[in-house]
Amino acid sequence: MEKFEISVLIENENQHFEIRDYMHHDGEKCKYEIYKDGQFIAGFEPDHHKILHICKNPGILPEDTLHLIAEQLEGYNI
Repeated sequence: MEKFEISVLIENENQHFEIRDYMHHDGEKCKYEIYKDGQFIAGFEPDHHKILHICKNPGILPEDTLHLIAEQLEGYNI
């Protein structure tokens, strides 16, 4: 597992998220898990075109915010 951080501009405020990349995931968990202040926010799974889709959403953040996080991650050429 690799960890890194990203920042996303949400409502004129830069918010920071920890990304956990499970490079050798087996399909049991999402390839990417997103955390904020140690709390699980969401999980993403890439499709064959490397576009991220939500695979776990505990409902902590609005879905449009999760899409902003996914767009930021896709910019890293995952």
